[in-house]
Amino acid sequence: MKKNHLWLITALFAGQGIFAQQIQQDSLKVQQLDEVVVSDSKFELKRENSGKTVIKITAEEMQRNQGRTVAEIINTKSGIEIAGSRGRDGDVLGVYARGGRGRQVLIIIDGVRVADPSTFSAEYDLRLLSPSTIESIEIIKGAASTLYGTNAVTAVINITTKKSSKKKMAGNFETSVGTNQTAEDQNYNIGSIQNSANVNGTLGKFNYGVDFSNRYKSGLSAAVTPENEEDVFSNYSTNVRFGYQFTERFGVQLYGNQTKFRNEYDASLAEAPNVGENEQQRVGVSSEFEYGKGSVHLNAAYTDYESMANDTFGESTTEGNNWVLDVYHKYVFGEQFHTILGVNYIKDEAIFAEEVNFTIVDPYANVVYVSDFGLNLNAGARLNNHSEYGNHFVYNLNPSYVFDTNKGYIKLMGSYATSYITPNLTQLFGAFGGNPDLEPEENTTIEAGVEFKLNNTLRISTVYFDRNETNAIGYDANFTTINVADEIDANGVELEATWLPLSNFRVNANYTFTERKGDNAIRIPKHKANVSVWYQFCESTNASLSYAYTGERFDTDFSAFTDVALDPFSILNLSVQHELIKNKLNVFVNADNLLNEDYRELLGFTTRGRNFRVGLSLNL
Repeated sequence: MKKNHLWLITALFAGQGIFAQQIQQDSLKVQQLDEVVVSDSKFELKRENSGKTVIKITAEEMQRNQGRTVAEIINTKSGIEIAGSRGRDGDVLGVYARGGRGRQVLIIIDGVRVADPSTFSAEYDLRLLSPSTIESIEIIKGAASTLYGTNAVTAVINITTKKSSKKKMAGNFETSVGTNQTAEDQNYNIGSIQNSANVNGTLGKFNYGVDFSNRYKSGLSAAVTPENEEDVFSNYSTNVRFGYQFTERFGVQLYGNQTKFRNEYDASLAEAPNVGENEQQRVGVSSEFEYGKGSVHLNAAYTDYESMANDTFGESTTEGNNWVLDVYHKYVFGEQFHTILGVNYIKDEAIFAEEVNFTIVDPYANVVYVSDFGLNLNAGARLNNHSEYGNHFVYNLNPSYVFDTNKGYIKLMGSYATSYITPNLTQLFGAFGGNPDLEPEENTTIEAGVEFKLNNTLRISTVYFDRNETNAIGYDANFTTINVADEIDANGVELEATWLPLSNFRVNANYTFTERKGDNAIRIPKHKANVSVWYQFCESTNASLSYAYTGERFDTDFSAFTDVALDPFSILNLSVQHELIKNKLNVFVNADNLLNEDYRELLGFTTRGRNFRVGLSLNL
């Protein structure tokens, strides 16, 4: 598509949206700051009763970010850097929270831990996620192993998928097209296509849902090359779910997922195919039984992962799977004590020279005390039982105190928590350096903070964190995995602010300072900031403008085995949405990197310049 054609489409959508109607202030949906959070306790509690500054990405925010990936959306939040999210879709993503590495972040989907046990780091690949299937995301930062077990060290990203409509049949269909170009080559060709379809509903006690999504990206080379030979990325995802509500208090949900993506990339031998294919298949069940002030919950899933690479080094395939079962009992005593008793079972399996596996069986307990005079306390413990190294104990203590004011509250928060990371299958049994005598990595985190809320229009919070890593897994001179003696210290400050001066105007801002000592802190910016402004022009039209600043960080130049400082950069994004048919048809325009800044996110890899996307969403 020619440049002037895309500019024309952008102008038409934006113009129609802004001037279609006069402002109707009284009909606008009032935005609220009174959130209910779940992830830090597994109970639905008011935010003021939580001892953490939980980040909540709502369905409305997901809708405002149509056309963007899950990694792009999460990357705008405080304390988190997802390296690769600003580059070519298909680049390997690195999740760095609070100065930690990817293995220190736990991802949960509908109550179940997800992680690929066959990979070198055993992390979950965010490229597998489809934004159109997600209802909301909660992010809690800091140690959370008491509730969530291994890898919940620097953050837990808790993803909830969309549920079935109460109607007999409902549907949603989304499609969008856009450019996919660098700052230097602004050709305005169509290089990005995304589609999704969802049909769901409820028939008496039975509910169902089926959805499909795909995205296709071309036009960019994975690595920076003079020719910019394109590397194509394509993703296909299908989900099905069925549920039955036997009684008002007892229901069961069954679900299945298959996601595939194909990714071309650059390697040292240009003549090689240089392509990778990844597939995830997951089946699961969730159930809830309520009685009086208590309830019993079950979440279980089996996930199979397979990855194939064909490049300079020939063809290779990795296969792995895991079983996860989490059963817990919730009970509320006297409206003040919210208690949980549970057991978590994990079995990770992979095929190397032969099939290898380990199992984890963890009993855990947690209690939240919500007083009527301002004191809140979240405390718990977990006994980790691992088939290889034996037992490991972790605990947390998270008090907070709320001072009510005439127009809001002031909340003081603090926490002390321990967490752990089990050695993965590659580290234990891999053909190159495997060591079955490894112990778990250990982390201790201290936090202190304050949150201020005024008149349901302003909320400001600041948190200081200090984390110490010990027993980390590395390599000795013979390239055998060992628990290294060196310690890592990471500390920093996170600032967050939300301001709602008007019912149709919202400002969100955050700033993060992070310092990591003990190693070279690769790809972790010391300073990072985000500001977004949302404005509803009228009942049918809204727009958001966001600014992101990423400070200096280091990356490794493997050609010289030296660390290179990467310059700071800033990105400005614009989104406009307009409702053509009320509650039915919505159109949107995104303009990313509006100022066309040319920057390096990762050493040697391509980044996106100014790009436009137009799309529509139809609800039935």
